[in-house]
Amino acid sequence: MQAGSETRGGWPGIVLVWIIAAVGAIVVVTLAYSGSSDWFDDPASLGVYGALGIVFAASVLGALIVQLATRRPGGYVTRASASVAGAAVIVAVAALAVAPSALG
Repeated sequence: MQAGSETRGGWPGIVLVWIIAAVGAIVVVTLAYSGSSDWFDDPASLGVYGALGIVFAASVLGALIVQLATRRPGGYVTRASASVAGAAVIVAVAALAVAPSALG
């Protein structure tokens, strides 16, 4: 087996999960800088991180669903891990982006 052959046909699903994470993160960052201070009935300014947590949770569930929908057991863990890792990086970048707004 070649390295990376398990993800060869799974890239569309992996990228789809990254897009879901990016869209959610962009929405949260945009709302954070637009002056929204009430996040899910949490009046604290750090509630934005709860919203980013929901974006990440949706991305993880999306990754598992998308990879199960491929109906290919070979490489499932590799594909799901790549999806979740990419979503984690995207949400982490968004968390750093909202830090001045949330802490200030």
